Amino acid sequence: MWQEILDAQRGPSPPRLSVEDAAILYEEADFNLLRSAAFERRKMVNPGNHVTYMIDRNVNYTNVCTINCQFCSFYRPPGHSETYTQTYEQISTRFAELEDVEGVRVLMQGGVNPDLPLEWYTDLIRYLREEHPSIALDCFSPIEIEGIAEVCGMSTLDVLVALKEAGMHGLPGGGAEMLVDNVRLDISPKKGSADNWLRVMHEAQSLGLTTSATNVIGFGETALDRVKHMERVRQLQDQAHDNGWVGFTSFVAWPVQLETNVFGKRNQGRNRIELGAGPTEYLRHVAISRLFFDNISHIQGSWPTMGLDVAQMALFGGADDIGSTMMEENVVSASGTEKTCALEVELQEAVRRAGFVAVRRDSDYNLLETPDVASDVQAFPAPPPLQPV
Repeated sequence: MWQEILDAQRGPSPPRLSVEDAAILYEEADFNLLRSAAFERRKMVNPGNHVTYMIDRNVNYTNVCTINCQFCSFYRPPGHSETYTQTYEQISTRFAELEDVEGVRVLMQGGVNPDLPLEWYTDLIRYLREEHPSIALDCFSPIEIEGIAEVCGMSTLDVLVALKEAGMHGLPGGGAEMLVDNVRLDISPKKGSADNWLRVMHEAQSLGLTTSATNVIGFGETALDRVKHMERVRQLQDQAHDNGWVGFTSFVAWPVQLETNVFGKRNQGRNRIELGAGPTEYLRHVAISRLFFDNISHIQGSWPTMGLDVAQMALFGGADDIGSTMMEENVVSASGTEKTCALEVELQEAVRRAGFVAVRRDSDYNLLETPDVASDVQAFPAPPPLQPV
């Protein structure tokens, strides 16, 4: 049966992939044939042989958080001796470091800090916009917006309006994890329902803020759960397009990291093979996402959790973007990932060795002038063939 489903997806006008059929492909389809179909779809959605990347950095402005996600090793509860909240000047220093390498965006996220009023956030954004006008501010996450709204006694929409008026460019898609409530409530019962995440994202999209959709896999969920997550995202994207909005610019997935958090302690004994996700499972997930999302243009390969070699493989199975330099990352790295920043030359070489042309972008996926900083492929022992345009 999976062969018939996959054959239909490889046609010139493929039907929208249903949840049921996507789950069948996820569980039964031949790995290589599935990735081949996703690569063909990627070339239909994003013609040409270029792969995009962005020069940016993460700023984790506070680690104070009351949500206590079981898979998070970054947060510290209020009153803990290891809590921190950076000053405006400390944050600005990190922006200046990004400007030195021609960076274009900062992804600024932290925890749900009950001691920070709305004015702290809006004053920070105004300060950063004045000091660093060339840097796009993609800040916070839906759960942080909910936390600010609760502290201030405001609606999440009003909080978003205030942040946008202060100069915020986008709302990243962090905190989605798994938009299936039985899974979500197991791993992070204080984070709230999937409906809340979707509602805040809908509000952000209505204001024209740049948004992305994310997905974390490996909590012990089923293939059907993973596809149901994609379905919630796809439905919201349909609503955005029906309203004439851009909606999500991209879909980004990665496996949960288990090394140093409470959730990882479940990954022992008889549960040892039930949690997490390896490269093959991740690459299957990328391929399914490319076939499933007929309304999201870009699929990103995740190198911070999977490594550049697996991200390269994702480029042949649906992904058209290899992420960003990041420069600094404290959340995923706290759970055990060793490599959390990449030089531009590393991203360019990874793309070039796969036979593609590396192109800089901004967070809206506008292509930018790109200096050639990678090694000459002709100097490689076996120069890779360039993928056809």
